[in-house]
Amino acid sequence: MKRFTVGVFAGLFALSAAYAAEPAKTTRMPAPSIQINKDRGEQCVEPTEEMRRNHMNYILHQRDETMHRGIRTTKHSLKNCINCHANPKTGSVLGKDGFCASCHHYAAVKIDCFECHTDRAEKKAAIPAGRPRQALAPVIRTALGQPRQRHQP
Repeated sequence: MKRFTVGVFAGLFALSAAYAAEPAKTTRMPAPSIQINKDRGEQCVEPTEEMRRNHMNYILHQRDETMHRGIRTTKHSLKNCINCHANPKTGSVLGKDGFCASCHHYAAVKIDCFECHTDRAEKKAAIPAGRPRQALAPVIRTALGQPRQRHQP
């Protein structure tokens, strides 16, 4: 038994020495695609390590506060996360290079947020050049689903 134990430890030591001597190889699983839209902000609402470990708790807490208590804040809202982390090319956090999908695929965790919520960032509304803001009010109200205001004579 002693000879077997010594052999196992010698083998493990040789194996670890061989890995240490080789340059770092990529794993079979590609690393997550981490991207932040710099025009939305320079830094996340929480430190990176904190978000990696606890982002789901923040999202669930935000959901409970909003849905059960009627308290709406934007600090940990899913919409703000998507707006910051959506792929600039696709506008989504899902897909091959999507922020959420790549990390969840890497960690082998199923994402269920997007069964109800959109995975797309909001598009910024641009004001056409040469058009006064007052003229845009009916257009904006219509886009938001609000009725047009009628002018009284």
